[in-house]
Amino acid sequence: MNHLRVTGGRVLLPDGRVERADVAVDRDEGTIRAVGSPSEVDEAVGGAAAETLDASGSLVIPGLVNAHTHVAMTLLRGYADDKPLDPWLREDIWPAEAELTPDDVEAGAELGAVEMIRSGTTAFADMYFAMDRVADAVDRAGLRARLGHGVVTVGKDEADARADVEESLAVARELDGAADGRVRTAFMPHSLTTVGEEFLREGVAEAREAGIPIHLHANETTDEVEPIVEERGERPIAYAAEIDALGPDDFFAHGVHVDDSEVDRLAEAGTAVVHCPASNMKLASGMAPVQRLREAGVTVALGTDGAASNNDLDVFDEMRDAAMLGKLAADDASAVPAAAVVEMATAGGADALNLPGGRIEAGAVADLAVVDLDAPHLTPVHDPVSHLAYAARGSDVRHTVCDGQVLMRDREVLTLDAEAVQERAANAARDLVERVESA
Repeated sequence: MNHLRVTGGRVLLPDGRVERADVAVDRDEGTIRAVGSPSEVDEAVGGAAAETLDASGSLVIPGLVNAHTHVAMTLLRGYADDKPLDPWLREDIWPAEAELTPDDVEAGAELGAVEMIRSGTTAFADMYFAMDRVADAVDRAGLRARLGHGVVTVGKDEADARADVEESLAVARELDGAADGRVRTAFMPHSLTTVGEEFLREGVAEAREAGIPIHLHANETTDEVEPIVEERGERPIAYAAEIDALGPDDFFAHGVHVDDSEVDRLAEAGTAVVHCPASNMKLASGMAPVQRLREAGVTVALGTDGAASNNDLDVFDEMRDAAMLGKLAADDASAVPAAAVVEMATAGGADALNLPGGRIEAGAVADLAVVDLDAPHLTPVHDPVSHLAYAARGSDVRHTVCDGQVLMRDREVLTLDAEAVQERAANAARDLVERVESA
């Protein structure tokens, strides 16, 4: 067997316990073969590993899951800050995105992939454009992803609007299973207010017939809630249910302004919510009721959103923000505790995206990150789970493994040329801004 062994560290187990253990990985299958003492792992794999990763002084955790982002927006990092969502989109982001080329999207996606690998993220969900180029970047990077073309029909004539819907459906059909099966897809209307009802109904019906899951922004701001209430006399989640966009394989981003009836409806439908605390704070969108969602049984994951509204793709930052903001939203210091946000960033994210991963146990996919605990800001280690939520940073990740393949060893990204990726993205971003300013 061609296997990898992660040795000498402590391991975060699915039940939240942390134990000293080695992890043996079958690299051919991309799965975890055994987790246990060195002798137990020796017995399971029957000999020395072909490759080892040193985890001494470190914590081995499931690869983190960034369950909602627009990864190529790395090119717009810091481009437009300190504005509310609607004018930020209409005045800055959408005009810039209108100038994006497929090459730009690929450059931004590769930059995002490097950033995520270096901060221990092994899987992500992405809603954007030129998704064939994003899938290519995912393939080269060695990551896992659920991808979809984002649909916006406002401001478009009927032909263009319908073409946008059809493109999202075509992308979902054609890219599913790419990157040796690491890429899965979804139908991704941008939101319930930026896609007209006729097009939503048609797209959702086709997606349902094809067995394609649905991902959209929902209840992100009051501006996404009030028009639906005023025009339809119902809340957005009820509207989603009416058009058959609320199902157990679907996942909605944000869910900031959901009332109790919507929380219960999400729980009953089995639809996951992706919490994006940094973006929600930066755009002053509000505080999602994460504790209430979790208590109701809703699967809650974490997402960074795009780097233009965060401004990074570091899920460790998101864990800390989620815990802090969750306590404020609930007015309860015990709400959204450390263990909860770690679960949201790992198993919760994998479950929300219906992707394998999120757990370190025999038979699970080998998506792992090794976090170096030997740092002043992580000393002493009274509780390693607490450190993951409140003190660790993406830069503390030492090794990253996805599907049994080592993507980063001792902070060196192995699957992409990080320096060349960064240079290409910087040039693409400069040229993009020049085109926007001259348009």
